Amino acid sequence: MDSKCSLVKLNDGHRMPVLGFGTYAPAEVPKSQVIEATKIAIDAGFRHIDCAYSYQIEEEVGLAIRSKIADGTVKREDIFYTSKLWPTFSRPELVRPSLEKSLKKLQFDYVDLYIIHFPMPLQPSDKSVPVDENGQVLFDTVDLRDTWEAMEKCKDAGLAKSIGVSNFNHRQLEMILNKPGLKYKPVCNQVECHPYLNQNKLLDFCKSKDIVLVAYCALGTSRDPRWVHPSAPVLLEDPVLGAMAKKYKRSPALIALRYQLQRGVVVLAKSFNEKRIKENLQAFEFQLTSEDIRVLDGLNRNFRYNTAKFFGEHPNYPFSDEY
Repeated sequence: MDSKCSLVKLNDGHRMPVLGFGTYAPAEVPKSQVIEATKIAIDAGFRHIDCAYSYQIEEEVGLAIRSKIADGTVKREDIFYTSKLWPTFSRPELVRPSLEKSLKKLQFDYVDLYIIHFPMPLQPSDKSVPVDENGQVLFDTVDLRDTWEAMEKCKDAGLAKSIGVSNFNHRQLEMILNKPGLKYKPVCNQVECHPYLNQNKLLDFCKSKDIVLVAYCALGTSRDPRWVHPSAPVLLEDPVLGAMAKKYKRSPALIALRYQLQRGVVVLAKSFNEKRIKENLQAFEFQLTSEDIRVLDGLNRNFRYNTAKFFGEHPNYPFSDEY
């Protein structure tokens, strides 16, 4: 299967490449490295590029994409670019201006996908997570259905070809789906998903609603102490993944990616290593047996690397045991 031709049809008729390149980079990673890695990914065959306003690298990612357009490697329409609405812009009147900020940084006329990053609105602020004098997070009382209507207007205006959500549980998705006057359903729900957190219930729910599940942290995560406890298990060192990697003469990362593809999940692979970026595209070159899928399903332990604990006191906190 050619990575460039492997697309899933979204519920609005657009198509999304099933393997994407994740661009999130810790602050210590030089911006120049982000540019170089994105260029390498496009040269290798990635056409789905996942980014966000909050990553603060959209200028660099846009520059990398435009340079690959300029040298004839791709056309703009070959690239599927995702950006995300940060919670401080949840008020309806702030949604389009936020997207326009991203477009200005990217120097694009449109994004292919614009998604609500988290279902917990924060008060408008220059800070990504505004807090009061006691360090308490300043949440906002925005109805996400109103935010969604503003997202629909961005789609109608041609600024985003498709719109979706991220980090929503099934209850929050239903709130959008059951909204009176709903014009467009979310095309996707981007969530943490890997063999230790396989999201089977949420995946089944999304499939039943014709919503694509997109997996981030699909290879585990970087060991960033600000987010990940030092004792957290290292997914790619799991002995079951290791044994399966030997069986197929592939890396544990490729087993983890292939697992998602065969479950009908769109999967994001993040790396700044040229060899690994190219290797990740080999996920299309082999197939796991149904028994192997069953074994990998058995690794589930509902373990999250990304807990976003600063949202914990909000009633919409999505990282509970509820699917």
